[in-house]
Amino acid sequence: MLTLDHIAIAAETLEEGVEHVETALGVPMAAGGKHPLFGTHNRLLGLGDIYLEVIAVDPLAGSVPRCRWFHLDRFCGPPRLTNWICKTNNPAADLPCALAGTGPMVEVHRGDLRWQITVPKNGCLPLDGCAPALIDWGDIPSPATRLPDQGCGLRRLKITHPESDKLGQFLQDRLTDPRVVVDHAEQPSFEIEIDTPWGIKWLR
Repeated sequence: MLTLDHIAIAAETLEEGVEHVETALGVPMAAGGKHPLFGTHNRLLGLGDIYLEVIAVDPLAGSVPRCRWFHLDRFCGPPRLTNWICKTNNPAADLPCALAGTGPMVEVHRGDLRWQITVPKNGCLPLDGCAPALIDWGDIPSPATRLPDQGCGLRRLKITHPESDKLGQFLQDRLTDPRVVVDHAEQPSFEIEIDTPWGIKWLR
């Protein structure tokens, strides 16, 4: 079984991504950290049992030995939702069923956090990034448990793709979160609906 873990917004710079989220939702993001393996850094926002991540290439990181995750080597344009991540408690069972191109588990660290996550060799997850990465925190609680409560919570994550049937087949009987909606559309897209202290807000 899978559970929704977090949602990622990519940005050309971390500052630009944070401003995008804070302006849209009216709440401050918490500190994150650096990911040495991929030369990226992030900031986080708690959404109840999950969290929202803004992630960007760290300009101080220099070169890295592999393609960056979440296709950040080729990211350009305004900040936007690009990926979602599901927690697995049984990678041995879930990985063989994942969509082709999801990639192997890679060990990553940020500060005192250690985890494993699927990363394709080219950095791009299947279905134009609409297929979820799978993450295994092991015995470590998710960062969502460490984040300050800003009064925000996820109402809905909507994912659209022209091959939505492939994504739906993978998720069937593995993810039973009613907040996650998969629909068919000609263009891939993400949208999240969030409860905030100022009412319902949207991010795309």
